[in-house]
Amino acid sequence: MAIVELRFSALPEHVRTARLVAAAVARRAGVDEAVLDEVRLAVGEACSRAVGLHQSSGITAPVKVALIEEEKQFSIEVGDEAPHASSSDTPGGAQDVEADVEEDEMGLAVISGLVDDVEVTTGQDGGRIRMTWPTAPPAVALL
Repeated sequence: MAIVELRFSALPEHVRTARLVAAAVARRAGVDEAVLDEVRLAVGEACSRAVGLHQSSGITAPVKVALIEEEKQFSIEVGDEAPHASSSDTPGGAQDVEADVEEDEMGLAVISGLVDDVEVTTGQDGGRIRMTWPTAPPAVALL
């Protein structure tokens, strides 16, 4: 198993770099060329979501991205450190939380539409989106 870790300040201008790195590593890992645009879009959406959560929560910790190459699959994990609260956790701020939840759900819907294998975990210490794609076996050169 090979892992590339990427950490970046929670600023929108760094999302593009994360997308480019993810696509390059996915290509090297053997993800089908036809799927690379979906990888770029899904990573961009997940990273933008994490940046937004960090900014709205005032968190200065970096956004974390792990690019994981395994035997027959390639996974990308995007992690944030923002507490994921419900409207009941924020008295008086229910409307703001509802708007954030709607935006969050839209982003997750976009990711789910792009990636067949998605796992989302959230809690008070942050969240993680794990996206997985199959990889092609390495080509064997014929002599």
